[in-house]
Amino acid sequence: MAQHLTHVTLVVKDYDDTIKFYTEKLDFELVEDTILSEAKRWVLISPKGPGGCCLLLARAANDDQAKCVGNQTGGRVFLFLHTDEFWHDYFAMLDKGVHFTREPIEEPYGTVAVFEDLYGNLWDLIQTKKIIFKV
Repeated sequence: MAQHLTHVTLVVKDYDDTIKFYTEKLDFELVEDTILSEAKRWVLISPKGPGGCCLLLARAANDDQAKCVGNQTGGRVFLFLHTDEFWHDYFAMLDKGVHFTREPIEEPYGTVAVFEDLYGNLWDLIQTKKIIFKV
């Protein structure tokens, strides 16, 4: 038996603005955009590359949900975008106007910087180091 995450819900103000940000600024791909009703769509976006989890965009449907847009984790980093080309992706994101709230830093586990999405959710852009353990 095996399990894995397939989708993580991201509460948003607007489907189209969010799709535009993620596809144009972060170079994600639009996996699916299906109209379910006049007010609801099934929208999946994902970083390009093999496998992985998709973000399910969910437009806030009431005031309580709207209050969570941009602050789904109470101000902590929400999601982690792993890359195998940190500096390439970092400078590409800067060139596209992505706002970094913490500059790149070398940590024992890798290179990391914190950026925010169009609503203020915090993300880590991270390239991990391969750690070799001696036994």
